[in-house]
Amino acid sequence: MRTLAAGVIALVVAFALLGPWLVRQDPAAQQLPLRLAGPSWQHPFGLDELGRDVLARLATGARISLLVGVTVVGVSAAIGVLVGGVIGYAGGWIDQAVSRTMDLLLAFPGLLLAIALVAVLGPGVSHVVLALCVIGWVSYARLVRGQVLRIRELDFIQSARAIGAAPGRVLIRHILPGTLTVVSVQATLGMAGAVLAEASLSFLGLGVQPPTPSWGAMLDAGRSHLLDAPHLAIAPGAAIAFVIVSFNLAGDVLRERIDRRI
Repeated sequence: MRTLAAGVIALVVAFALLGPWLVRQDPAAQQLPLRLAGPSWQHPFGLDELGRDVLARLATGARISLLVGVTVVGVSAAIGVLVGGVIGYAGGWIDQAVSRTMDLLLAFPGLLLAIALVAVLGPGVSHVVLALCVIGWVSYARLVRGQVLRIRELDFIQSARAIGAAPGRVLIRHILPGTLTVVSVQATLGMAGAVLAEASLSFLGLGVQPPTPSWGAMLDAGRSHLLDAPHLAIAPGAAIAFVIVSFNLAGDVLRERIDRRI
């Protein structure tokens, strides 16, 4: 299972990085006389409603999906680790105030809040990333806060305090490194969530704008051709499913390994 998940993730990353050089097709080039053509040797995934190569567009869309996923996970994890570490170590009214704010954000469905933010800011990749980061850091902060509350009571932390170590040094050098394993699991699962959220927003027309390819937008375009050209919906749908399942499997494997170690 671990090998399968890692293999699919590596394949998707390689496809996103090397796809434009391997496919040899321009994702924006139109061949209107061949529109909606099915898979062939020259076009393995067929052509879309404007005669554009579906495989080339999938490769370009993979870059966007992974770029959004990595950016959202990186920014959200950095903010969440910092906020969760500070409030967990400080405690008191700071912990209570920030925790109530996080509870308020979690009270809203994440995707609906992202849709509302993007609708206000306007469609685009940068606005999608911003909307997902606004709600994405909360899960990391809550996770890190719980870990910090546990670690700060351990003997070696008490010893560091006893010898006069500064609170910032104790937090950065001794406490936060102990949270990286669980944060890595959350980041792996967060990649799947970010890819799905970007595809959902693009599907609704709030993400990447045409003519830039996006898996969600390609899936939306394929809805109207399910009977006469099903490959338009099958290709991006399968890509989204494979990526999400692979990252979820990788996260489950990491979590099982951590549980066994504990």
